[in-house]
Amino acid sequence: MPANRSAFFRRGIAAATALPLLTLAACGYGSEAKDDGTAKVAAGAKKIDGLDSVKIGYFGNLTHATALVGVQKGYFQKQLGATKAAYQIFNAGPSEIEALNSSSIDIGFIGPSPAINGYVKSGGKNLRIIGGAASGGVKLVVNPDKIKSLKDVKGKAIATPQLGNTQDVAFLNWIAEQGWKVDAESGKGDVSVVRTDNKVTPDAYKSGSIDGAWVPEPTASKLVAEGGKVLLDEADLWPDKKFVITNIIVRQAFLKEHPKAVEAVLKASVEANKWINASPDEAKAAANKQLEADSGKPLPAAVLDPAWKSIQFTNDPLAATLNTEAAHAVKAGLLEKPDLKGIYDLTPLNTVLKAEGDSTVSDAGLGVG
Repeated sequence: MPANRSAFFRRGIAAATALPLLTLAACGYGSEAKDDGTAKVAAGAKKIDGLDSVKIGYFGNLTHATALVGVQKGYFQKQLGATKAAYQIFNAGPSEIEALNSSSIDIGFIGPSPAINGYVKSGGKNLRIIGGAASGGVKLVVNPDKIKSLKDVKGKAIATPQLGNTQDVAFLNWIAEQGWKVDAESGKGDVSVVRTDNKVTPDAYKSGSIDGAWVPEPTASKLVAEGGKVLLDEADLWPDKKFVITNIIVRQAFLKEHPKAVEAVLKASVEANKWINASPDEAKAAANKQLEADSGKPLPAAVLDPAWKSIQFTNDPLAATLNTEAAHAVKAGLLEKPDLKGIYDLTPLNTVLKAEGDSTVSDAGLGVG
Protein backbone atom coordinates (compact mmCIF):
# COMPACT_ATOMS: atom_id res chain seq x y z
CA MET A 1 0.00 0.00 0.00
CA PRO A 2 1.52 3.40 -0.96
CA ALA A 3 2.53 5.51 2.02
CA ASN A 4 0.03 8.29 1.33
CA ARG A 5 -2.87 5.88 0.84
CA SER A 6 -1.83 3.89 3.91
CA ALA A 7 -1.76 7.03 6.02
CA PHE A 8 -5.15 8.09 4.66
CA PHE A 9 -6.58 4.66 5.38
CA ARG A 10 -5.32 4.73 8.96
CA ARG A 11 -6.68 8.24 9.51
CA GLY A 12 -10.04 7.30 8.05
CA ILE A 13 -10.41 4.17 10.13
CA ALA A 14 -9.19 5.93 13.26
CA ALA A 15 -11.73 8.67 12.73
CA ALA A 16 -14.42 6.11 12.11
CA THR A 17 -13.61 4.06 15.17
CA ALA A 18 -12.48 6.53 17.81
CA LEU A 19 -15.04 9.31 17.63
CA PRO A 20 -18.20 7.21 18.02
CA LEU A 21 -16.74 5.50 21.07
CA LEU A 22 -16.66 8.86 22.82
CA THR A 23 -20.40 9.24 22.38
CA LEU A 24 -21.58 5.68 22.87
CA ALA A 25 -22.69 6.21 26.44
CA ALA A 26 -24.63 9.31 25.52
CA CYS A 27 -26.52 7.73 22.62
CA GLY A 28 -27.19 4.37 24.25
CA TYR A 29 -25.03 2.31 21.90
CA GLY A 30 -22.03 0.29 22.98
CA SER A 31 -23.63 -0.49 26.33
CA GLU A 32 -25.20 -3.74 27.39
CA ALA A 33 -28.62 -4.60 26.05
CA LYS A 34 -31.31 -4.57 28.70
CA ASP A 35 -32.25 -7.95 30.13
CA ASP A 36 -36.00 -8.27 29.66
CA GLY A 37 -36.12 -11.68 31.31
CA THR A 38 -36.92 -13.65 28.14
CA ALA A 39 -33.59 -15.49 27.91
CA LYS A 40 -33.50 -17.83 30.89
CA VAL A 41 -30.98 -20.63 31.27
CA ALA A 42 -32.60 -24.07 31.14
CA ALA A 43 -32.35 -26.22 34.25
CA GLY A 44 -29.39 -28.58 34.04
CA ALA A 45 -27.76 -26.66 31.19
CA LYS A 46 -23.97 -26.77 30.98
CA LYS A 47 -21.42 -24.18 29.94
CA ILE A 48 -20.14 -24.37 26.37
CA ASP A 49 -16.37 -24.68 25.97
CA GLY A 50 -16.11 -23.82 29.67
CA LEU A 51 -17.02 -20.20 28.97
CA ASP A 52 -18.78 -17.97 31.48
CA SER A 53 -20.10 -15.77 28.67
CA VAL A 54 -20.08 -15.10 24.94
CA LYS A 55 -20.16 -11.40 24.06
CA ILE A 56 -22.31 -10.65 21.00
CA GLY A 57 -22.52 -7.28 19.24
CA TYR A 58 -25.29 -5.94 17.02
CA PHE A 59 -26.92 -2.68 15.90
CA GLY A 60 -30.30 -1.25 16.85
CA ASN A 61 -31.35 -1.55 13.19
CA LEU A 62 -33.98 -3.76 11.59
CA THR A 63 -31.26 -4.96 9.22
CA HIS A 64 -29.98 -6.73 12.36
CA ALA A 65 -33.33 -8.34 13.10
CA THR A 66 -31.70 -11.79 13.15
CA ALA A 67 -29.86 -10.65 16.26
CA LEU A 68 -32.85 -8.75 17.67
CA VAL A 69 -35.05 -11.82 17.35
CA GLY A 70 -32.28 -14.09 18.64
CA VAL A 71 -32.05 -11.98 21.78
CA GLN A 72 -35.78 -11.46 22.25
CA LYS A 73 -36.76 -15.10 21.72
CA GLY A 74 -33.85 -16.41 23.76
CA TYR A 75 -32.36 -18.40 20.87
CA PHE A 76 -28.76 -17.43 21.68
CA GLN A 77 -29.14 -18.23 25.37
CA LYS A 78 -30.85 -21.54 24.62
CA GLN A 79 -28.00 -22.69 22.38
CA LEU A 80 -25.31 -21.46 24.76
CA GLY A 81 -26.74 -23.31 27.75
CA ALA A 82 -25.27 -22.12 31.05
CA THR A 83 -22.82 -19.84 29.23
CA LYS A 84 -24.28 -16.35 29.45
CA ALA A 85 -25.17 -14.58 26.21
CA ALA A 86 -24.00 -11.00 26.80
CA TYR A 87 -24.86 -8.23 24.35
CA GLN A 88 -23.42 -4.91 23.19
CA ILE A 89 -25.28 -2.49 20.89
CA PHE A 90 -23.54 -0.26 18.33
CA ASN A 91 -24.52 2.56 15.97
CA ALA A 92 -22.28 1.54 13.07
CA GLY A 93 -19.65 -0.97 12.03
CA PRO A 94 -16.30 0.75 12.63
CA SER A 95 -16.96 1.11 16.35
CA GLU A 96 -17.99 -2.54 16.52
CA ILE A 97 -14.73 -3.55 14.80
CA GLU A 98 -12.87 -1.59 17.46
CA ALA A 99 -14.73 -3.57 20.13
CA LEU A 100 -13.88 -6.84 18.37
CA ASN A 101 -10.21 -5.84 18.11
CA SER A 102 -10.10 -5.09 21.83
CA SER A 103 -11.92 -8.36 22.70
CA SER A 104 -14.83 -6.39 24.14
CA ILE A 105 -17.02 -8.64 21.97
CA ASP A 106 -16.41 -12.11 20.57
CA ILE A 107 -18.96 -12.29 17.77
CA GLY A 108 -20.76 -9.51 15.93
CA PHE A 109 -23.49 -8.78 13.42
CA ILE A 110 -22.04 -6.17 11.06
CA GLY A 111 -22.07 -4.70 7.57
CA PRO A 112 -19.60 -5.75 4.87
CA SER A 113 -17.49 -2.58 4.58
CA PRO A 114 -16.35 -2.50 8.23
CA ALA A 115 -15.70 -6.26 8.03
CA ILE A 116 -13.49 -5.71 4.98
CA ASN A 117 -11.70 -2.77 6.62
CA GLY A 118 -11.17 -4.69 9.85
CA TYR A 119 -9.82 -7.71 8.02
CA VAL A 120 -7.41 -5.66 5.90
CA LYS A 121 -6.28 -3.45 8.77
CA SER A 122 -5.30 -6.51 10.82
CA GLY A 123 -3.45 -8.09 7.89
CA GLY A 124 -6.10 -10.79 7.74
CA LYS A 125 -5.35 -11.92 11.29
CA ASN A 126 -8.21 -10.77 13.49
CA LEU A 127 -11.65 -11.62 12.13
CA ARG A 128 -13.53 -14.08 9.95
CA ILE A 129 -16.95 -13.79 8.38
CA ILE A 130 -18.80 -16.93 9.44
CA GLY A 131 -22.31 -16.32 8.15
CA GLY A 132 -24.90 -14.02 6.69
CA ALA A 133 -27.99 -12.49 8.24
CA ALA A 134 -29.70 -10.04 5.90
CA SER A 135 -29.84 -8.42 2.47
CA GLY A 136 -31.33 -5.06 1.46
CA GLY A 137 -33.02 -2.53 3.71
CA VAL A 138 -31.01 0.53 2.61
CA LYS A 139 -32.51 3.62 0.97
CA LEU A 140 -31.72 7.15 -0.11
CA VAL A 141 -34.47 9.28 1.43
CA VAL A 142 -34.63 12.98 0.60
CA ASN A 143 -36.58 16.15 1.25
CA PRO A 144 -38.94 16.26 -1.76
CA ASP A 145 -39.14 20.05 -1.61
CA LYS A 146 -35.38 20.32 -2.20
CA ILE A 147 -34.62 17.17 -4.22
CA LYS A 148 -37.00 16.03 -6.93
CA SER A 149 -34.68 13.83 -9.00
CA LEU A 150 -31.36 12.02 -8.63
CA LYS A 151 -29.47 14.86 -10.35
CA ASP A 152 -30.77 17.26 -7.69
CA VAL A 153 -28.66 15.46 -5.05
CA LYS A 154 -25.66 17.42 -6.32
CA GLY A 155 -24.97 20.36 -4.04
CA LYS A 156 -27.06 18.98 -1.19
CA ALA A 157 -26.18 17.71 2.31
CA ILE A 158 -26.81 13.97 2.65
CA ALA A 159 -26.22 11.97 5.83
CA THR A 160 -24.62 8.55 6.22
CA PRO A 161 -24.20 6.76 9.58
CA GLN A 162 -20.40 6.89 9.91
CA LEU A 163 -17.21 7.38 7.90
CA GLY A 164 -16.29 4.04 6.33
CA ASN A 165 -19.47 2.21 7.29
CA THR A 166 -21.36 0.19 4.66
CA GLN A 167 -23.87 2.90 3.72
CA ASP A 168 -21.14 5.55 3.64
CA VAL A 169 -19.10 3.51 1.14
CA ALA A 170 -22.17 2.72 -0.96
CA PHE A 171 -23.14 6.39 -1.15
CA LEU A 172 -19.60 7.51 -2.01
CA ASN A 173 -19.54 4.93 -4.80
CA TRP A 174 -22.91 6.10 -6.13
CA ILE A 175 -21.66 9.71 -6.10
CA ALA A 176 -18.61 8.68 -8.14
CA GLU A 177 -20.86 6.90 -10.64
CA GLN A 178 -22.69 10.18 -11.21
CA GLY A 179 -19.38 11.77 -12.19
CA TRP A 180 -19.30 13.97 -9.08
CA LYS A 181 -16.31 14.50 -6.80
CA VAL A 182 -16.24 14.24 -3.01
CA ASP A 183 -13.27 14.03 -0.65
CA ALA A 184 -14.06 10.79 1.19
CA GLU A 185 -12.43 11.75 4.46
CA SER A 186 -13.94 15.23 4.88
CA GLY A 187 -17.17 14.54 2.99
CA LYS A 188 -16.79 17.83 1.14
CA GLY A 189 -17.31 18.24 -2.58
CA ASP A 190 -20.11 18.18 -5.15
CA VAL A 191 -22.25 16.60 -2.42
CA SER A 192 -21.78 17.24 1.30
CA VAL A 193 -21.62 13.84 3.00
CA VAL A 194 -22.56 14.38 6.64
CA ARG A 195 -21.68 11.52 9.00
CA THR A 196 -24.54 11.43 11.50
CA ASP A 197 -25.55 8.88 14.14
CA ASN A 198 -28.67 7.04 12.95
CA LYS A 199 -30.34 7.91 16.22
CA VAL A 200 -30.18 11.66 15.55
CA THR A 201 -30.56 11.63 11.74
CA PRO A 202 -34.37 12.16 11.84
CA ASP A 203 -33.90 15.24 14.06
CA ALA A 204 -31.21 16.54 11.71
CA TYR A 205 -33.63 16.08 8.83
CA LYS A 206 -36.45 17.88 10.66
CA SER A 207 -34.14 20.78 11.50
CA GLY A 208 -33.12 21.15 7.86
CA SER A 209 -29.41 20.62 8.57
CA ILE A 210 -29.44 17.71 6.10
CA ASP A 211 -31.42 17.35 2.89
CA GLY A 212 -31.61 13.57 2.99
CA ALA A 213 -29.80 10.42 4.05
CA TRP A 214 -28.48 7.12 2.67
CA VAL A 215 -29.37 4.92 5.62
CA PRO A 216 -30.51 1.46 6.75
CA GLU A 217 -33.88 0.58 8.16
CA PRO A 218 -35.60 1.68 10.29
CA THR A 219 -33.94 5.11 9.91
CA ALA A 220 -35.03 5.34 6.27
CA SER A 221 -38.69 4.78 7.14
CA LYS A 222 -38.43 7.21 10.06
CA LEU A 223 -37.42 9.88 7.55
CA VAL A 224 -40.35 8.95 5.30
CA ALA A 225 -42.66 9.34 8.30
CA GLU A 226 -41.23 12.86 8.68
CA GLY A 227 -42.19 13.71 5.11
CA GLY A 228 -39.16 12.37 3.28
CA LYS A 229 -39.36 10.55 -0.05
CA VAL A 230 -37.52 7.39 -1.06
CA LEU A 231 -35.49 8.51 -4.06
CA LEU A 232 -33.52 5.27 -4.45
CA ASP A 233 -33.61 1.76 -2.98
CA GLU A 234 -30.06 0.41 -2.98
CA ALA A 235 -31.35 -3.05 -3.87
CA ASP A 236 -32.19 -1.69 -7.33
CA LEU A 237 -28.46 -1.19 -7.96
CA TRP A 238 -27.61 -4.89 -7.49
CA PRO A 239 -28.15 -8.00 -9.64
CA ASP A 240 -31.23 -9.91 -8.46
CA LYS A 241 -31.69 -7.02 -5.98
CA LYS A 242 -29.55 -8.91 -3.47
CA PHE A 243 -26.49 -7.62 -1.61
CA VAL A 244 -25.13 -8.40 1.80
CA ILE A 245 -26.06 -5.84 4.41
CA THR A 246 -25.45 -7.87 7.58
CA ASN A 247 -22.74 -10.49 8.15
CA ILE A 248 -21.76 -12.45 11.23
CA ILE A 249 -18.09 -12.07 12.20
CA VAL A 250 -15.95 -13.59 14.92
CA ARG A 251 -12.52 -13.03 16.41
CA GLN A 252 -10.20 -15.61 14.83
CA ALA A 253 -8.72 -16.50 18.21
CA PHE A 254 -12.21 -17.08 19.62
CA LEU A 255 -13.15 -19.27 16.65
CA LYS A 256 -10.03 -21.37 17.13
CA GLU A 257 -10.33 -21.69 20.89
CA HIS A 258 -14.13 -22.02 21.24
CA PRO A 259 -15.59 -23.68 18.13
CA LYS A 260 -18.58 -25.12 20.00
CA ALA A 261 -19.57 -21.68 21.24
CA VAL A 262 -19.33 -20.30 17.70
CA GLU A 263 -21.45 -23.16 16.38
CA ALA A 264 -24.01 -22.51 19.11
CA VAL A 265 -24.37 -18.85 18.06
CA LEU A 266 -24.71 -19.90 14.42
CA LYS A 267 -27.39 -22.45 15.35
CA ALA A 268 -29.28 -19.67 17.10
CA SER A 269 -28.91 -17.37 14.08
CA VAL A 270 -30.19 -20.06 11.69
CA GLU A 271 -33.07 -20.76 14.07
CA ALA A 272 -33.92 -17.06 14.24
CA ASN A 273 -33.90 -16.64 10.46
CA LYS A 274 -36.01 -19.74 9.99
CA TRP A 275 -38.64 -18.37 12.36
CA ILE A 276 -38.46 -14.88 10.82
CA ASN A 277 -39.15 -16.24 7.35
CA ALA A 278 -41.85 -18.64 8.53
CA SER A 279 -43.66 -16.14 10.78
CA PRO A 280 -42.82 -12.65 9.48
CA ASP A 281 -45.55 -10.78 11.37
CA GLU A 282 -44.70 -12.37 14.70
CA ALA A 283 -40.99 -11.90 14.02
CA LYS A 284 -41.51 -8.25 13.17
CA ALA A 285 -43.26 -7.76 16.50
CA ALA A 286 -40.48 -9.59 18.35
CA ALA A 287 -37.78 -7.47 16.72
CA ASN A 288 -39.70 -4.34 17.64
CA LYS A 289 -40.08 -5.53 21.21
CA GLN A 290 -36.31 -5.95 21.45
CA LEU A 291 -35.75 -2.51 19.97
CA GLU A 292 -38.02 -1.18 22.71
CA ALA A 293 -36.10 -3.10 25.37
CA ASP A 294 -32.79 -1.74 24.07
CA SER A 295 -33.79 1.87 23.41
CA GLY A 296 -36.90 2.40 25.53
CA LYS A 297 -39.09 3.09 22.53
CA PRO A 298 -40.74 0.78 19.96
CA LEU A 299 -41.16 1.71 16.30
CA PRO A 300 -44.64 2.89 15.24
CA ALA A 301 -46.39 0.78 12.62
CA ALA A 302 -45.97 3.54 10.02
CA VAL A 303 -42.20 3.05 10.30
CA LEU A 304 -41.98 -0.64 11.16
CA ASP A 305 -44.17 -2.07 8.39
CA PRO A 306 -42.51 -0.51 5.31
CA ALA A 307 -39.04 -1.00 6.78
CA TRP A 308 -39.60 -4.70 7.40
CA LYS A 309 -40.81 -5.33 3.85
CA SER A 310 -37.57 -4.11 2.31
CA ILE A 311 -35.28 -6.57 4.12
CA GLN A 312 -34.57 -10.20 3.21
CA PHE A 313 -33.28 -12.47 5.95
CA THR A 314 -30.82 -15.12 4.82
CA ASN A 315 -28.05 -17.30 6.24
CA ASP A 316 -26.16 -16.86 2.96
CA PRO A 317 -23.45 -14.19 3.35
CA LEU A 318 -23.80 -13.46 -0.40
CA ALA A 319 -20.01 -13.64 -0.63
CA ALA A 320 -19.97 -12.82 -4.32
CA THR A 321 -21.16 -9.29 -3.50
CA LEU A 322 -18.33 -8.71 -1.02
CA ASN A 323 -15.68 -8.17 -3.69
CA THR A 324 -17.96 -5.62 -5.33
CA GLU A 325 -18.38 -3.75 -2.06
CA ALA A 326 -14.61 -3.84 -1.54
CA ALA A 327 -14.19 -2.36 -5.02
CA HIS A 328 -16.53 0.44 -4.00
CA ALA A 329 -14.29 1.26 -1.02
CA VAL A 330 -11.25 1.26 -3.30
CA LYS A 331 -12.97 3.62 -5.75
CA ALA A 332 -13.92 5.93 -2.87
CA GLY A 333 -10.27 6.16 -1.84
CA LEU A 334 -10.82 4.48 1.52
CA LEU A 335 -8.92 1.32 0.70
CA GLU A 336 -6.12 -0.01 -1.46
CA LYS A 337 -7.25 -3.04 -3.45
CA PRO A 338 -7.40 -5.77 -0.80
CA ASP A 339 -6.64 -9.47 -0.83
CA LEU A 340 -9.75 -10.95 0.76
CA LYS A 341 -8.73 -14.59 0.46
CA GLY A 342 -9.40 -16.13 3.86
CA ILE A 343 -11.95 -13.59 5.05
CA TYR A 344 -14.62 -16.32 5.20
CA ASP A 345 -14.79 -19.53 7.18
CA LEU A 346 -18.21 -20.97 6.43
CA THR A 347 -17.41 -24.50 7.60
CA PRO A 348 -19.20 -24.10 10.95
CA LEU A 349 -22.28 -22.58 9.28
CA ASN A 350 -22.43 -25.25 6.60
CA THR A 351 -22.17 -27.90 9.30
CA VAL A 352 -25.21 -26.36 10.99
CA LEU A 353 -27.12 -26.03 7.70
CA LYS A 354 -26.45 -29.64 6.75
CA ALA A 355 -27.71 -30.80 10.14
CA GLU A 356 -30.89 -28.79 9.53
CA GLY A 357 -31.33 -30.29 6.06
CA ASP A 358 -30.77 -26.88 4.44
CA SER A 359 -28.64 -25.97 1.44
CA THR A 360 -25.04 -24.99 2.15
CA VAL A 361 -23.65 -21.59 1.13
CA SER A 362 -20.60 -20.49 -0.88
CA ASP A 363 -17.61 -18.36 0.10
CA ALA A 364 -17.09 -17.37 -3.58
CA GLY A 365 -13.46 -18.48 -3.41
CA LEU A 366 -12.67 -16.22 -0.47
CA GLY A 367 -12.58 -18.89 2.22
CA VAL A 368 -9.75 -20.26 4.33
CA GLY A 369 -7.68 -23.15 2.99
